[in-house]
Amino acid sequence: MANYKLLRRSILCFISCLSFIACSSGGESSDDELPQETELANLQLDVAIQGQSSANPNGDGSGKVTLNFSADNATSYRISFGNGENAETTSNSYTYTYTGSGVTDYEIYVSAYKGSKFISKKEEISVYVAPGLIWADEFDGSGKPNSNNWAYDLGAGGWGNNEAEYYTDRLENAKVENGVLKITAKKESFEGANYTSARLKTQGKFSFKYGKVEVRAKLPEGGGTWPAIWMLGSNITSVGWPACGEIDIMEHVGNKMGHVSSAIHTPSSYGNTQNVGVTDVTNVSSEFHVYGMEWTAQKIAFSVDGNVFYTYNPSDKNDQTWPFNKDQFIILNVAMGGNLGGSIDPDFTSGIMEVDYVRVYQ
Repeated sequence: MANYKLLRRSILCFISCLSFIACSSGGESSDDELPQETELANLQLDVAIQGQSSANPNGDGSGKVTLNFSADNATSYRISFGNGENAETTSNSYTYTYTGSGVTDYEIYVSAYKGSKFISKKEEISVYVAPGLIWADEFDGSGKPNSNNWAYDLGAGGWGNNEAEYYTDRLENAKVENGVLKITAKKESFEGANYTSARLKTQGKFSFKYGKVEVRAKLPEGGGTWPAIWMLGSNITSVGWPACGEIDIMEHVGNKMGHVSSAIHTPSSYGNTQNVGVTDVTNVSSEFHVYGMEWTAQKIAFSVDGNVFYTYNPSDKNDQTWPFNKDQFIILNVAMGGNLGGSIDPDFTSGIMEVDYVRVYQ
């Protein structure tokens, strides 16, 4: 009898164990039944403009914005700032500073990535950037221009422009006097040329990317004079022209007094470029005017006395149309004759471009 009870308890215990095992096995999922990997979702984006308030709805002028973003299961983020510049990050915050003075509208896109999959979100903002002076020559003192700021191009021919002058570094052609820089083109025989002048440049001294240039100047009189305020890409020594890009802030010809032009030279259009704007300015030789250029990642705008008259903003920005994402340096010169200057008045003896200041803001 005792053996029967023992056998009965053993059987019941065995059945209970089988039931427990069965129940336990039934509660687990097979590999095929595991939850699928969670997809990207819930992208959040917040953009804070530094100094934004009811009094300054577009910020304090610093141009600085802070982006905070997050998304479920994202491993990285890509940001488009709406001005042609982009960034990638694995963090959830990014601070960026816009350049180019004034109030500008931007569309910011943030994309959250996991592998090849992504989701995006957009926010539109208006940012105010106050101009800040980063470089200037006020032409105080007297004598030769400041060698810390200016170097010279020397020689004849105008580097492909068929100019009639020989550029020198003599005081007769470039000097600071009474608070202005005077670049003088003269009729004289010199090194085989019939005219002399000067071409000053900040190459190797100062260059910049994006900003605003203002040059207060009085232009020379005389048929054949060709004064210019312009810029070239600092990489000209490695890529050449026009791949370096050229920005002509102001050009004027004495054969068309008051006819001021600004132009852009790129691989897509150079020499007799199609990218040019013209405006008429009164008293260009008897009064000072401010010739300005504002350069951002989006556009290049030209002005006289604060009035914009031409803007270059190609819809497709690539190496052919927009080599303007690298540093450029400034050039001041007065040419004689050449491709743009035209015929030189036989009675011409000298002409002076007076420059009160050159200022660069960012």
